[in-house]
Amino acid sequence: MMDDQMVDRMVYTAEDIQKILGLGRSVTYTFLEKTFSEQKPFKVLKVGKMYRVPKKGFDQWLNGE
Repeated sequence: MMDDQMVDRMVYTAEDIQKILGLGRSVTYTFLEKTFSEQKPFKVLKVGKMYRVPKKGFDQWLNGE
């Protein structure tokens, strides 16, 4: 079974995405809500009110892969 540290290394939080993209908080959450509903251009997971973004897919999108 994976511990919390293992899971944290596999996903980005909304705050991580905000910092990486240099966006404001509300713009980040609007972007994640839209991406979650479409599951494009990368997958977004939602647990309760928290968003988690698998690093692999996001990094590929960010790098244009």
